Amino acid sequence: MDWLQRMNHAIDYIEGNLENIIDYEQIAKIALCSVYQFQRMFSFILEVPLSEYIRRRRLTLAAFDLQNRKNKVTDIALKYGYETPESFSRAFQNLHGLTPTSARNAGSALKAYPRISFQITLRGVVEMNYRIEQRDAFQVFGLED
Repeated sequence: MDWLQRMNHAIDYIEGNLENIIDYEQIAKIALCSVYQFQRMFSFILEVPLSEYIRRRRLTLAAFDLQNRKNKVTDIALKYGYETPESFSRAFQNLHGLTPTSARNAGSALKAYPRISFQITLRGVVEMNYRIEQRDAFQVFGLED
């Protein structure tokens, strides 16, 4: 279970630094592996690259920040690591399907990409009763659409 704890600590680091520059070396150090190995494991397990996970999480948090009308789009763009409001708007629209300005409207349908956590679920630990029966030969027919 030590591996799971290290992976979850790495996610804690990522989540705690979404508003800052994320140091991939630090993530790998927490997970006790190389950057290359961590990125490969992450994308293999989640079927999404680490950089894409970070981008989606930042844009999800940005959507919540936009709901607070006090924040300017420019400030939110800079807060989540975008160099220009235009690049932020493009990324936001690609993920959410609407512009940051439109997202401020009440009732806007936005996508949320939740935080992940690693855990193992064991299945098949319940006892199963069965019996083996011998049957006469039979035919199976099917129709193709």
